[in-house]
Parts: sequence; C-alpha cells; structure tokens
Amino acid sequence: MYATMICRLCPFCTPRPSVVFHHFRRISLTSRKLRPLVLGIETSCDETGAAVVDNKGNVLGEGLYSQKNIHVRNGGIIPPLAQHLHRQHIDGVVQEALKTAGITIQDVSAVATTIMPGLALCLTVGLEYSKELVRKAGLPFIPIHHMEAHALTVRMIQQVHFPFLVLLVSGGHCILAVARGVGDFLVLGNTVDDAPGEAFDKTARRLHLHHHPECSGLSGGQAIEKMAAKGTDRTLFHQKDVGGFKERDCNFSFAGIKQILSQFITRQEVNEGIYDQQPPAFVSNLHDIAASFQQRLTQQITLKLIRAFEYCRQTELITQPQSALVVSGGVASNAYIRNALDIVCARHNYKLVCPPPHLCTDNGIMIAWAGMERFKLGLGFAEDPQSVRFEPRFPLGEDISEKVRDANIKVERIQFWKSEQTKKDRS
Repeated sequence: MYATMICRLCPFCTPRPSVVFHHFRRISLTSRKLRPLVLGIETSCDETGAAVVDNKGNVLGEGLYSQKNIHVRNGGIIPPLAQHLHRQHIDGVVQEALKTAGITIQDVSAVATTIMPGLALCLTVGLEYSKELVRKAGLPFIPIHHMEAHALTVRMIQQVHFPFLVLLVSGGHCILAVARGVGDFLVLGNTVDDAPGEAFDKTARRLHLHHHPECSGLSGGQAIEKMAAKGTDRTLFHQKDVGGFKERDCNFSFAGIKQILSQFITRQEVNEGIYDQQPPAFVSNLHDIAASFQQRLTQQITLKLIRAFEYCRQTELITQPQSALVVSGGVASNAYIRNALDIVCARHNYKLVCPPPHLCTDNGIMIAWAGMERFKLGLGFAEDPQSVRFEPRFPLGEDISEKVRDANIKVERIQFWKSEQTKKDRS
C-alpha cells in the first residue's frame, strides 16, 4: 500500500539516503540525461498545472489551466465539476509545458505528481494520467506531497538552507513546521477546523462579495483583502470572543471567528432591513467588517508564529542566526498578512522568505521542483508506479504539537497594525 511506502519517508523512521528501502528505488543521475529534467503535474484542487524544470531551478516550460472563475461563480468548489475540468484539460496542459520547453516526453528524466493531500476526485485525475504517461514512456515516477512542494518552492529561486521554519497557509491547510530536509518535517501546529483560505472564502460569500461590482472575478481571499483596504475600524470583534488565542500551542482555529462574524453580519442586516433581501444588499460597514476579520485572522497567525520562534529557540531545533521563515500557499499572497509577518520576523531576528505570488498558488512548477529535489538526492522514486494510490489526507511529517503545548510558552503579542499605521503616516 502507498501509505506504507510514505511511512518509510516520515521523520519517525527516515532512512539515510544511502539506504535502499522496499517500496522505493534509487536511480543514479548518470543513468538518465546529463541535464536532468522533471515534469511536474498538479491536480489536487482547482488548478490543472504542469511544468518542466531542470536541476538548477530553471523553468523551461509551463502549462496552467485555472478553474477559479468557474468556482467563484458557483460560490465554491464542486468536486465532480473540478474533476471533469481536470480531465478535460490535463493533456493539453502537459503538452503545453513540453512544447514551451522545446522537448518531448522522452527528454524528461522523471515525472513528479501530486498524490496527497487534496480532493480525492481531483487527485485521481493527475495520478491516473501520470501512471499511463510513465508506463508508455518508461520513466521513473516520483509521488509528491502537495504541502511539501509549497514548502520547497522557494529553494528553487534562492538559497535557503535546512533547517528552516515554514508556514503554509492555503484554502485547505494552515501548518507551522520545521523543515529539516527533503521529506523530513516536524509539525509544530496545524489547523484544527477551518483553514484560513476557507475562512476567507466563506466570509466573502456571507458578505455577498461575489455580487459586489468591485470584486468581480476575484477569489474570496482577494475580495476580502480589497474591501479591507478601505476599512477604517478593525476592532469590530473582540479578541476574547475569538477562538485560537487562549491555547498555548501552535495549532490554529478559524471556525470561531467565522461564526462570530456571520452572527455579526446577520444582526447588521436585520438592523438595516436588508436580511434575506434579493438580490443581496451590502451592509453599510462592509469595509470595516472585512478589515476586522482580516486583522483578527492575522493576529492569530502571528501569535502562533511567535510561539514557534520561541519553541525552536528553547529546543534548539533552529540555531543559526537570521534564520528563515518560509511562507507559502495561496493565502501567502495576501499583502496585509505578509506585512504583519515581516514585522514579526524583524522583531525575532528571522528573515521572511516568500515565493513570488504566482508560485504561492497551486501550479505545476512547485511539483516539478519538489520532484527535482528528490531526484537530485536519488530518493523517493516509486518502485511500482502502477500500485501508487492517492491520499486525500496525509500528514506533512511528525506531529510534535503536543510537545509544543506541553512547553506552555507564554508570548508577548506584537501590535503589527500599529507599525503598519506608522509606515502609512511616514509615507
């Protein structure tokens, strides 16, 4: 079973690269092309992506089909529809990547594909296509963990040495982890309910932003960020009413703020006589609601991050000065959150490192690079590609969140929004 195969790569029982283990085979670089090329394929959610990268991190070709606008119109992702769109476009996307790179599939050294975690109906499209591709071409196959790909992307464009701290914030995940090496992660905290991207999307729908003329074609997160930029009052929700702040751990909880916000909006709509109005009307303080929501969500992220800094210092998981915090995932494109993280990092002698926005969202490039990281080490190849299975849920690495909680670390909150206001006043 594939779960057994992955277990042998987890931090509990990771063999050294020199060890040959049952479900994977090692491949000598000299047995393939002198210039190794990896084709990456991504279909875990709502982006059909493919790309070809070399061992220097050069992107030779890319193909990408985004379903975002379709799902925005539907008010959320409909898995059967997403699967249909992946099947409709995957071959064209892969062929576009190869054509742009000026190569054929026979020039590729290996195929890397997202097989975990993600929507089952979507993952199966990429996996089935990849199995057929490697069978016909006789190529090695490298299964990829989607969240690890996000974590490693930045190493393609700049030098970031292990170990480093990584914050992965997306539509389905919020993970704080220490990256000790390829396939070697210690998870300090995870989301226990809604992920930040999900909270953004549901809040945007509750505010009817998909009907707002200024938010046409925008995702929920983009719409909230745009409306929040015009907000002047970010204090509509009290911190004590929002979950995720009291626990001295690095786990995240965004369901509480989403529920409180929905109740707040309902009261506003009732008071203004627009509740259940069709077509939907917008509450008068829409911008302040968006700004308050965005700030409370960002506050929780920064609080957990500060605790992670301190835990890594106390346990010496990360000891080098000016250590890196790598932030990736779709929500990492939010400029307000990035600015807050930059302020917090500066206070704690960390360097904030983010991939460019187009590499924060799902794409084939990050999958290809994660495959190349494994290819260069000669590990992670599926012994029998046809027996590989997708896993809708699978941990990034060893979960040590209980150890973080047991450390009972009290931290001082940083009022990043005041620093942001100071910057605006000086500009």
